[in-house]
Amino acid sequence: MAFWLVKSEPDVFSYDALVQLGRDRWDGVRNWTALHHMARMRPGDLCLFYHTGGERQAVGVCRVVSDPYPEPGQADVRIQLVDMEPAYRFPHPVTLGAIKADPAFSNWELVRQSRLSVMPVPEPLWLKIHQMAGA
Repeated sequence: MAFWLVKSEPDVFSYDALVQLGRDRWDGVRNWTALHHMARMRPGDLCLFYHTGGERQAVGVCRVVSDPYPEPGQADVRIQLVDMEPAYRFPHPVTLGAIKADPAFSNWELVRQSRLSVMPVPEPLWLKIHQMAGA
């Protein structure tokens, strides 16, 4: 099992929306690095659900429930998506400010490449975020 972070504008698609739907596609990714990460996702992998925009915080965890597959309507088969389902919401969201304040995160893509919408999360950072969230 691998750990990932996926980002979404909460007014476009929020964690609550995923909870309400129960399962949905994680689509619309166009950055080639982010698409490369998505191509490595497998069912059972877990993802930090990160709200961008004015919130900038990890709010919960979702689970990958499909292998990557081509996004419908896209001519380029390298543009893929996965299906996700909600796993659990954090008791306390973890803000980007809190993450940046901790030196353990200084080399992580969230801090170094802030515009990347899908990225791996090393297990020690995954555990640290859960500790910060009270999960």
